[in-house]
Amino acid sequence: MHVSSSRWLIPFAAALAAAGCTRAVAPPSPVREPDWLASDSLESLDSLASIASRERTAAHLAPDAPLTRAEARWVEATLARLTLRERVAQMLTMWVLGDYTNTDDPTFREAREWVTRDKVGGILMSLGSPIEVAAKINALQRLADVPLLVSSDLEPGLGRLEGGYFLPSLMFAGSATVLPSNMAIAATGSESLAVAAGEIAGQEARAVGIELAFAPTADVNSNPANPVINVRSFGENPEQVGILASAFARGLQRRGVAATAKHFPGHGDTDTDSHLALPVVRSDRARLDAVELVPFRRLVAAGIAGVMTGHIALPAVDGDSTPATLSPVIVGALLRDTLGFRGLVVTDALSMEGVGAGYSVERSAVLAVQAGADLLVKPTSAARAIDAVVAAVERGDITPARIERSVRAILELKAKTGVARNRYADLDRLRQVVGSPAHRDIAERIAGDAITLLADRDSLVPASRKGSALVVIYAADAEAAAGRAFAAGVQGLLGTVQLVRIGPRTSSSELEGISMLARNSDRVIVATYVRAIEGVGRVAVAEPVAAWIDSLARVAKVIVVAHGNPYVWRQFPRVGSYLVTYGIGAALDRAAAEAVAGTAPIVGRSPVSLPDLFVRGDGLRREVVR
Repeated sequence: MHVSSSRWLIPFAAALAAAGCTRAVAPPSPVREPDWLASDSLESLDSLASIASRERTAAHLAPDAPLTRAEARWVEATLARLTLRERVAQMLTMWVLGDYTNTDDPTFREAREWVTRDKVGGILMSLGSPIEVAAKINALQRLADVPLLVSSDLEPGLGRLEGGYFLPSLMFAGSATVLPSNMAIAATGSESLAVAAGEIAGQEARAVGIELAFAPTADVNSNPANPVINVRSFGENPEQVGILASAFARGLQRRGVAATAKHFPGHGDTDTDSHLALPVVRSDRARLDAVELVPFRRLVAAGIAGVMTGHIALPAVDGDSTPATLSPVIVGALLRDTLGFRGLVVTDALSMEGVGAGYSVERSAVLAVQAGADLLVKPTSAARAIDAVVAAVERGDITPARIERSVRAILELKAKTGVARNRYADLDRLRQVVGSPAHRDIAERIAGDAITLLADRDSLVPASRKGSALVVIYAADAEAAAGRAFAAGVQGLLGTVQLVRIGPRTSSSELEGISMLARNSDRVIVATYVRAIEGVGRVAVAEPVAAWIDSLARVAKVIVVAHGNPYVWRQFPRVGSYLVTYGIGAALDRAAAEAVAGTAPIVGRSPVSLPDLFVRGDGLRREVVR
């Protein structure tokens, strides 16, 4: 059943118009609304009629929403002309990198063969610049018999479509709007900002030709050691995660992009990266009902179009270590029957080791379909996966009706999202939408309201302009741009600043030399850039460097600003002043610099806890001092 909320009717333009006004400090609550959102008036850009129109669009994407007559005719006509093999192919979506390639490049030839030879139903677009991603989608759509359902991991926005940097100058090549992380959105406490973020992600996704978002993340990050979810989650409180994930999904679907909640039945309480191995979750059914399933129930009730299954084992529920993606107990009995979900069931990538280890491409494809999956994402071979499912139908292991049910759901979503009518992105209009100043203003607003001061034992925040400051940027070699905006902001706001950059491989002798600089500085600001990277399996500061940061607190006045993983404080508990941004990006960098310098208020509250250091809801207020 599709559920509406009066809070979701807060106009998007009101959020845009409010980007320049003073931030308000709201009282503590699981989800709070800034005054500037509640009091702003409707703008012509966002009339009541346009809001109502977007509400109808969102409702139309709900699984139980009926098709129009034209949509129903297209679905029936398309379904009738597809052979069994073509029907199975509609259930596959293959990963395509958004880089520039010549049409004769091997990678483009492979993508072309997926579309023309294998006739897959969709593609999963990955990293690239917005224009090239849209152009490549258009090129593949021109080759497709049935319009492709194009998906992407939009958590929390299209910011993954960054054009990168030109080396060695590190000149930025531009990007879509880089929204702060889900956990940063949660730290603002604003449901309206979650809706606005979803609308931005949806509007920009549609502009480049993406109809299906693998977002939001509905995992409850109850395990600080989780190496893969981390700031991708809205926090550790199931109700708050459900509220904010539903709000983000609502924003996506208001802009015509089908949202997909992940990773069912919950990937938050794990300490294993499912890209590397199969995580085992020890939760029993009572725990699932009380924690992991809470956000998914809310999302299903709110009319979300899709749910992605996770590559996790739940032996207490399933009876063995079968990955949830391949389990009829999890997908059929729990998701379909108990939660009543009638939308599109999407697998996580079948190339991941969480399901790839121990299962051939043929076996994983067949088991996923038997479990109840509609969309098979990124099998290692499209042809082998299709052949295996077709063979399973021919020998009676899967019924033709079972295939028809999934293909009908896929075609219905293609009809509802409009790609069946118009499969091409308008490259000229794209430039007017993607990365617009209004969208970037909202990203800056979220970043500013998210900054959280968890400790300030010696009242070092905001930092004094008097005296000298040493700024230490910690980042891995791959994070070439990390800290650039933060360092520039601090240097511009604090006066005399010396800057050094270190990484996981910085030697002890180099660290000792920096210690000498720290002893001669009036204050030291250490910015750590540590993020969850798929397939890496760790989210920590290198141990020797962490021990060194901890030792600095004995000889200097140290402020740590944690960009990315908020849990790194446990590695240097002697540090008495600790800020978190919950992500890595220029907007968060600038917001953190302003917070440290006292040119912006600090109002964020943590949506997670870390035993013996901070609890959910913690956050010290600081007013503007200069």
